[in-house]
Amino acid sequence: MNVRLNKAQVLSVLLLTQLASSAHAGPNEQAKRIYERIAGEPPAAAVLGQMASAISGSPGQAGLLAAAAIATGAPSFYNVTLKNLVIPWTNRDQTVFAPFNDYAATVIGMTRDDVAFNTALSDDILYIVNAPGLPAPSAANNNHYATAEMNGVDLSTTLQRTTQSGSYGTPVQATAGLITTRGAASAFFINGTNRAMFRFTMINHLCHDMETVMDTTRPADRIRQDVARSPGGDSRVFLNNCVGCHSGMDPMAQAFAYYDFVGTVVGNGTNTGSLQYTPGQVQPKYLINSTNFQFGFVTPDDSWSNRWRAGANASLGWDPTLPGSGAGAKSLGQELASSDAFAQCQVSKVFQAVCFRAPNSATDQATVAAIKASFKSGGYKLKQVFQLSAAACPGQ
Repeated sequence: MNVRLNKAQVLSVLLLTQLASSAHAGPNEQAKRIYERIAGEPPAAAVLGQMASAISGSPGQAGLLAAAAIATGAPSFYNVTLKNLVIPWTNRDQTVFAPFNDYAATVIGMTRDDVAFNTALSDDILYIVNAPGLPAPSAANNNHYATAEMNGVDLSTTLQRTTQSGSYGTPVQATAGLITTRGAASAFFINGTNRAMFRFTMINHLCHDMETVMDTTRPADRIRQDVARSPGGDSRVFLNNCVGCHSGMDPMAQAFAYYDFVGTVVGNGTNTGSLQYTPGQVQPKYLINSTNFQFGFVTPDDSWSNRWRAGANASLGWDPTLPGSGAGAKSLGQELASSDAFAQCQVSKVFQAVCFRAPNSATDQATVAAIKASFKSGGYKLKQVFQLSAAACPGQ
């Protein structure tokens, strides 16, 4: 007789399989490990006792999840673990040694408040720091967040949800979650051709750089004029390499055609300047180097199309209920965040951060797949992913 398990049952089986390999770790050891992996520091004796009691009182997955929920209530989970995870997403160097900013604050706030994370690339959302002695949030500088970091404010209690349209004056239709935060704009919209925003969004939120999504079978009709068709005088370089990225990237990066960041780069990041949005007017950066190939695509507006819904990159798991095309950053953000690759990326990064290993083994991959299913069906709550990951590797 065939027995079909639902997602919750599959998750339980996989997590219990993980537990079987670590059965000799007692409740205190498991509690300590869970807390340290989530909060980044040893637990206080009282907290350790509370977590150990939760594990002892409900043996198996339920007890471990209860203990992990206690750990995600620790201030250091937000001030240290989450912050260190997210800051590298906000800069081109992908370093943790960059200033705290609105991008990081928004991810941390969404995690704390269980805001559906699949809205992170499209919603009109922003988290500010509600603490005394801080400059007001500004579209022109990062002083509000930098001062909060310097003052050592507790992010677990001071973050407050608001909107980019209300705080920065960005038109609602132009807001696209993390993409249009000042932190992201200052790193990825400044200078260049806005392809950086697309590339780093793919790296940070779908866990794919351009080399892993190259597909030379896609049409090349939307590749801009600035891409030479015979680099170094050899058209084979374009046909076998350049086209593999640009044929998919350029049609989607067109969603950013009305955005620019005008500012001054100082040190590791842009410290002054603001996002510029020009509805109906394509930014000049989309038309640069037109003589490289004058018959290339000339960007007329911010309409975009996902050519990767067919071909090899269909495996990224695009949502069949979405049209696969649209106009502007908001609809593109919905397209990217609705993909299976988006959910897989968040879960894989959290699993590695909590378990201190990439999910390379068959057992770990099965666990990540089960956590991903729970993430998607349970409302895209990132905090829950930390709890499930910690319960999957409680100590061996």
